[in-house]
Amino acid sequence: MIRTEGVADVTEETFEREVLGSDLPVLVQFTADWCGPCRQLAPVLGEIARQEAGRVRVVQLDVDRNPRVTVRFGVMATPTLMVFRAGEPVKSMVGARPKRKLLQELEDVLAAA
Repeated sequence: MIRTEGVADVTEETFEREVLGSDLPVLVQFTADWCGPCRQLAPVLGEIARQEAGRVRVVQLDVDRNPRVTVRFGVMATPTLMVFRAGEPVKSMVGARPKRKLLQELEDVLAAA
C-alpha cells in the first residue's frame, strides 16, 4: 500500500471503529498499489491530513485487500474519495485532483467540523 505520512491505513476489521465511529469527519481514499492516480494523490492527502488535522481525519483503504468494504459502498474506480460523517457517507469523488480543488470540494465538510 502507498505509505503517506499522516494518512492511516484502515481495513475491513478496523473500518467500523476508525471511520464509522469517528467523532471527526473522515476522508477515505479507496486505493490500490497498481493505481497511478492514487500515487499522485498521496502527497496531496498527506498535506490535507496535516493542514486540517483538527477538522477531518484522512485514511486509506486498499480495495484489493478489503473487497467487502469496497463493494458495500459501491466503489467502482480508484482513487475514490469518500467522506463519512457520523457513520454515513456524505460525499464521494472519483479521480486525482490538485490540493486546491480538493479543499474546495471539501469546504462544506470542513466548515461543519
